[in-house]
Amino acid sequence: MKSTMKNNILFLSLMAVFSVHGQQVQWAGKLIKFSSDLGGKQHGIKRILGKPDAFPQGGPSANAWMPKNALDGNETVEVGFETPQTVKQVAVFENMNAGCVVRIAVDDGSGKYKTVWSRDINWRRNLYTSQFPADRKYYYNRKRRKIQSAPEVDVNPGIEHAILDQAVAHVVAVRVDFSFALVPGQKQVDAIGISDSETPMEASIHSAQEFASLPRPEKLDLGGLMPSNPILNPDGNKLYFTDFTNPKEVIYSCIKNDGRWSAPSQEMNALNDDDQFNYLYGIHDNWALKGGKSYSRGTGETGYAFYGGQGDAMAVSGILKVAAYNNYDDTSELTISADAQTIIMGIETDMTQGGADLYFSNRKEDGSYGFLQNMGKAINSAADESMPRLLSDNKTLLFSSNGFSNYGDYDIFVTYRLDDSWKNWSEPVNLGSSINSGSFDGSPWYDERNGELYFIRTVDGQTGIYHVHLPKSQLMKG
Repeated sequence: MKSTMKNNILFLSLMAVFSVHGQQVQWAGKLIKFSSDLGGKQHGIKRILGKPDAFPQGGPSANAWMPKNALDGNETVEVGFETPQTVKQVAVFENMNAGCVVRIAVDDGSGKYKTVWSRDINWRRNLYTSQFPADRKYYYNRKRRKIQSAPEVDVNPGIEHAILDQAVAHVVAVRVDFSFALVPGQKQVDAIGISDSETPMEASIHSAQEFASLPRPEKLDLGGLMPSNPILNPDGNKLYFTDFTNPKEVIYSCIKNDGRWSAPSQEMNALNDDDQFNYLYGIHDNWALKGGKSYSRGTGETGYAFYGGQGDAMAVSGILKVAAYNNYDDTSELTISADAQTIIMGIETDMTQGGADLYFSNRKEDGSYGFLQNMGKAINSAADESMPRLLSDNKTLLFSSNGFSNYGDYDIFVTYRLDDSWKNWSEPVNLGSSINSGSFDGSPWYDERNGELYFIRTVDGQTGIYHVHLPKSQLMKG
């Protein structure tokens, strides 16, 4: 079932690449008028602007507009486009309970709207909706760093491809009228686009060709343990992870011999010195960084500590502090450069674009870290970005997000630092359908020495560590 769903989504995304070829396509770039807005960074009216990012996966998204009268009312949205163009098609991307568009009008530059499409009284729901599951079965709960069952919701996404009887030239704006009483359940609208062609506009996943031919990932046999946060030592011959099958979450490790991983064994040293949470975020020859410690707000403490030494001789050597540290949640995710000069954290604060965002901070002379700075809108959406993993070049960053067009729930992405700052990053690239499934995929860790990507995946409620060969030349640039 899930394999079929993923193939269907991949087909749709590939189809989108070719269907746009030869079309003049624009996405709404500005708001002119709207009937209601929930406000805030998530679900606000501005989330309707730009290309689709809640498609092709569909379903609830913080990156989509949720109207106030979403259950049974009438709503109107007017949007403008950067360049006047001929329009033969208007596409409305309804990521929850599609089928509520009743009228579309266009402005050809005269300042007046002309109705060019209205719903047929004998309409049938777009068959596109049948390609998707009825609900998101699992999600990543940051408070416990676990995969948990999500509440069932009506999803039924669809794209209203309104094909005009006659093309209209010099269109600068579009008005869309909705009647949300037509379909039961909550409603969200992702995007509005225009095209000069009748070829249906679709949404594509931003990926790369080199990720399309990756082999199928293999699952490690961990003997029934429920893993999170995989991490390898610099040699790539020891794999650490946290097991959360018991109230105390404990770090285990596996050893690689002749290319095969041993059965997991519990770490008996200081890596499991906390009563409840134990998570490893960095491991080097003579130091490590571990999370899970309790901390006092307002002190700069973050819940992370540096450990010195090796094996059973490891001991806390210092507390990781960040100036004016503030996090809405009790936990966070973190990655650290090999020289410990820069950290990247996934947290939620007043400065986020919506949910959890990625922030960076540089180390000061006293060993603490400066103010966390948001890493920008290129990689931070209105939804959640977390689980960052910085590679050794300090330019390649892996992370997991549910805020971009993807294959299911959380997907794994890669982005590249474009200059000497930590604020200018490339558009995130999805690692493709071999790595990303129809459910949760996250917590990536890349073994640069052996060209192997490790990550967490949930299948039918069962969480495991998967790995796949991914050549360094395909992932890291320069």
